[in-house]
Amino acid sequence: MEAEAAKFIGAGIATIGMVGSALAVGNIFGQFLAGALRNPAAAASQVGNLFVGAALAEALGILAFVLGILIWLG
Repeated sequence: MEAEAAKFIGAGIATIGMVGSALAVGNIFGQFLAGALRNPAAAASQVGNLFVGAALAEALGILAFVLGILIWLG
């Protein structure tokens, strides 16, 4: 396999990490909404955890994007 083909495969695999991040953020907000509808009184105390979880998932997506670009261009 040529080095150029390996770069494209590595960048494609990093793209899977971005898709996983998008699914994780959707799951975090969906589960928060389901929990908030079941117990509205506890929803206000969990908003901080919601944003921390979403920020961590987004950070992994951005990291996967940067690594994919670095693999592709490097």
